[in-house]
Amino acid sequence: MATPACRLYLITPPRLDDLAGFGHVLAQALDAGDVAALQIRLKDVEDAIVAAAVDALLPIAAARGVAVILNDRPDLAARLGCDGVHIGQEDASYAEARRLMGKDRMVGITCHDSRHLAMEAAEAGADYVAFGAFFPTATKDAPTRADPEILTIWQETMEVPCVAIGGITVETAREIARAGADFIAVAAGVWSHGEGPAAGVKALNAEIAAGVAERS
Repeated sequence: MATPACRLYLITPPRLDDLAGFGHVLAQALDAGDVAALQIRLKDVEDAIVAAAVDALLPIAAARGVAVILNDRPDLAARLGCDGVHIGQEDASYAEARRLMGKDRMVGITCHDSRHLAMEAAEAGADYVAFGAFFPTATKDAPTRADPEILTIWQETMEVPCVAIGGITVETAREIARAGADFIAVAAGVWSHGEGPAAGVKALNAEIAAGVAERS
């Protein structure tokens, strides 16, 4: 089976107070449709809490062929056996992240609405660049608003994959897939879906497929 031209990239809710319960929900969501990656994103918590989350969720994702990416912390990502790390512009440098993660694991970089930052990241060796936010989001305080056109331009000129992130839901995923995203990162659009996370994954995959089909 050919790899889809655009795939779903899940981001965990900002708090995981019931890891066992969330693990059950996550398994159902991952079984509902194609998911390329799961980013564990827990801000301002102790390392032990992050470690517990990785220990609980990584086996669930790995059993389904889903890459686990840790947000912000290449040191923890490397130590805990994650498949990759996602760093922002204010986090560890790419060079430091790559040194810690090694050449065989992923390093993705937030590039906001800047093709310049993205080109620097790509030239340095990043495995993907992330643009956003594209829509209002309650998940994080997004400093920039990106236009979908940045995805189209990137797709036409660069080979490094791009991730679209920020406020994307079932209602907006088609537009973002059509614009040229390789991956669409979603948090609340899945976990807060009216019919449940599994239905959210299924609906998002349908919209992503439709958007890819509409690419000119």
